Amino acid sequence: MNEGIIKTHLKKDFITESGHRFEHPEVAYKTWGTLNESRDNVILICHALTGHAAADEWFPGLIGENKLYDPAKNFIICINVPGSCYGSLGPWTNDPKTGESYRSSFPDITIRDMVRFQQLLLDQLDIRGIELVIGGSMGGMQALEFTVMDRRIQSACLIAMGAAHRPWAIGISEAQRAAIKADPKWNGGNYDFDDGPDQGIAAARMMAMITYRTPDNYDTKFGRRKQKGSDQYQVQSYLQYQGEKLAKRFDANSYVILSKAMDSHDISRCRPSKEVLLNRVEIPVQVIGVDSDHLYPVSEQKELAKLLPNSRLHLIESPYGHDAFLIEFEQLHNIIKPFKDIQSILTY
Repeated sequence: MNEGIIKTHLKKDFITESGHRFEHPEVAYKTWGTLNESRDNVILICHALTGHAAADEWFPGLIGENKLYDPAKNFIICINVPGSCYGSLGPWTNDPKTGESYRSSFPDITIRDMVRFQQLLLDQLDIRGIELVIGGSMGGMQALEFTVMDRRIQSACLIAMGAAHRPWAIGISEAQRAAIKADPKWNGGNYDFDDGPDQGIAAARMMAMITYRTPDNYDTKFGRRKQKGSDQYQVQSYLQYQGEKLAKRFDANSYVILSKAMDSHDISRCRPSKEVLLNRVEIPVQVIGVDSDHLYPVSEQKELAKLLPNSRLHLIESPYGHDAFLIEFEQLHNIIKPFKDIQSILTY
């Protein structure tokens, strides 16, 4: 995931909503294509919780030659959010006051902080217009905030999320954070990532994998079958594998920081009501839900489509639940392409 990643420092300081100032923090991002002369042929992709700037690795069906997002036509950019562990400012950044990495003392951030952080880089790159901002799950939360916070946005695609993080999702995240902090290795967040995988984050990932899929999908995929030569059910082995896999690539502090940031998501927080605020969003918006999503159910996308005056709603039909937005690329293409084509006609 390091191939093609650009790392630089922001020329301006980044200040969080809570008032913490980071002087010229590091930012990691990846681009495809070339900016046009007016610097406005931009597609901005916002990544999800454990995602990163290499969007072509987790959105492979949508980026590339003759695909939905074609580098021959657009300048495509994905920026790693603050708090992550993939190159941008995060818990393993050194605190200038102590000379040691922040780890668990890294300050709380919000979805709006993520947007402001990205805006600093977009300004630095002299990007003057953004044809489309798109994201799913945590990425969709960022994309929604961009529609309110950035006048460069000309259209948006919001996938598998809602106007606010509801108690159901907050509760699931809190249980995952409790699993991380219950691991003796956590030690207040002062564990050493180089010592090997953290079992707390592995357990958190196992919980998440259950919420990302559906009971029917697990019935089909595993049934009550056991591993060959073992008393362990296949579903147990699968979840353990997924937990260990994430623990090897992702930082537990980042998981805590970013999941709490998702909990902060509420488009109307310290603002007018969502009804008033979203009614002011005049740009075209494509809202996409997944018919089997238990984590962010379709009712949330229906609400967004109702509140956004220039929106349209489509559903992905899939047995894969929330994960469908990272699997059902053909359906995503068939939904987004007509929307994108209409905007292109209207623009030109």
